[in-house]
Amino acid sequence: MSSRTQGAGPGWVGTGPGHRLQWAACGWASASRGGAQHGPGALPGPAVRVLPRRLHLRQEEPHPLRAAHRGPARSVAILLYLARKYKVPDHWYPQDPQACARVDEYLAWQHTALRRNCLRALWHKVMLPVFLGELVSPETLAATLAELDMALQVLEGKFLQDKAFLTGPHISLADLVAITELMHPVGAGCQVFKGRPKLAAWHQRVEAAVGEALFQEAHEVILKAKDSQPADPTLKQKMLPKVLAMIQ
Repeated sequence: MSSRTQGAGPGWVGTGPGHRLQWAACGWASASRGGAQHGPGALPGPAVRVLPRRLHLRQEEPHPLRAAHRGPARSVAILLYLARKYKVPDHWYPQDPQACARVDEYLAWQHTALRRNCLRALWHKVMLPVFLGELVSPETLAATLAELDMALQVLEGKFLQDKAFLTGPHISLADLVAITELMHPVGAGCQVFKGRPKLAAWHQRVEAAVGEALFQEAHEVILKAKDSQPADPTLKQKMLPKVLAMIQ
């Protein structure tokens, strides 16, 4: 690929070789830093900057989907838009119908299953009590972690199985989206890979494919969730109804 992407149009231009992945910080991080966006889902999500960085692209103008509904569906929509517009290497989003269907199957499942349970674990275990000062009953937390465990069983048993990556021998969008979600409960102190050797090995393969340094950099904020400072009362008043609606 050349140092500038021809025909990219407004929004993304080439910055030359030598770049790997760079993921956006989670939406709640901007809220905790006093940003304009509040709560998870306020930003598209860490995986959205995967393809621009892998394609040596950088954002110069508003993304064409900026006006779209904020949340997980928007994140996936942006990833698919980038994959199609910039003709990414085939392993990210295969052109073969059967291989593509496996990626689509995971993306259709994750936003109401793994994503939901990972976010609930983060907020029930850490962010509600620490960041927003809202008590979470032991029963609620136990139920949340039980649902997360069931989602992890599906992730490992149905999607990963004995494969190197979720949809086959090569990393795809499915893996990037999945590892992003799993970092939410990891940031809350949940041992999601403990006792799951296949999932733990997959985690290591994804991190190696991304690059260890960038992987840690990308998740630096979410992995410090337990150290979040309490939100100020005004921010809490704005965030709490949206957070509670999101994690129902």
